[in-house]
Amino acid sequence: MVPGSGALPRARNLAPPKREAPRRACPAEARSAKAGGTGYAVGRPMPCDAHCHFFSSQFFAALARQRGRGEAASDLCRELAWDDPGTDEALADRWVQELDRHGVSRAALIASVPGDEASVGTAVTRHADRLVGFFMTDPSADGAVERASHALDRLGLRAICLFPAMHHVALTDPRVDALVHLAADRPGTTVFVHCGVLSVGVRGKLGLPSRFDLRLGDPLAVSRLALDYPHVPFVVPHFGAGLLRETLMAGEACANIHVDSSSSNRWMAHTPGLTLEAVLRSAVSVLGPARVLFGTDSSFFPRGWQKGVYEQQLAAAEAAGLDEHARSQIFGGNFNRLFPAKPGSPKP
Repeated sequence: MVPGSGALPRARNLAPPKREAPRRACPAEARSAKAGGTGYAVGRPMPCDAHCHFFSSQFFAALARQRGRGEAASDLCRELAWDDPGTDEALADRWVQELDRHGVSRAALIASVPGDEASVGTAVTRHADRLVGFFMTDPSADGAVERASHALDRLGLRAICLFPAMHHVALTDPRVDALVHLAADRPGTTVFVHCGVLSVGVRGKLGLPSRFDLRLGDPLAVSRLALDYPHVPFVVPHFGAGLLRETLMAGEACANIHVDSSSSNRWMAHTPGLTLEAVLRSAVSVLGPARVLFGTDSSFFPRGWQKGVYEQQLAAAEAAGLDEHARSQIFGGNFNRLFPAKPGSPKP
């Protein structure tokens, strides 16, 4: 369908699962088995996680500067009772070991403060077959377009992450359009746009203010960008984080808008009686299974990868009646289609 031309066909994915021949384990699955992996059931594809955060030493250093007490990154880690991430290389290796332990094939890692693109660039260079690099950018910052160009062209990152409520920049702002234009000029680049409720737990734990303007995180504004750039994939995380209706409206109008399922989805408490099963069923009914990506919102260690979120979402998908093909798309196939593995390193 051409974006904006009308409603998408309603997807029906309630058929009984088809019987499939046994499948030989891929190398990543073999590594997971050796590590005692506890991921997707035997005989099914390993999941891919479309939403994890790379809490690097530079991330904690940025928070320490914001707090203004002359602290080091390690001081914040001790206060939080979280593991010090160490070097970018060490953290990248730890993430891959964690994915192996849980039987996760590949994952997106987000540079979670503006300016930390190089940390994730190091991770994806080191493990190009397992990790995909996303990066947060502040459109209002000096040199934002140049930094984003460097991240995409030189560091090998593949998704620009916009947080309009956090950075107080509306999606209609020309500075946002300039960033999306970068993605349009680089096929294979995705634009991630956080909408709805925004809560950054680590900021609260450290007593940092979160002066977010929630009015700016509007999925309907994403639809305007998606119509202007129909070949750019857009991802709205957390099913719109409380703006499910608007997210599905935008997605029905624009075939290039996707959602991810990440986090515990506590935003559902704002709609009494809403369940994850119902959310998944609605998202698949409107968008089809090809535009829903599984994610956990995993971030710090020692907690690591959130297996409980995965198990909850898999159970919800099964309870929603989604067939094996739909589940395989959501839990891995769609991620691999949007972000095909690229063995080797980006340009030096």
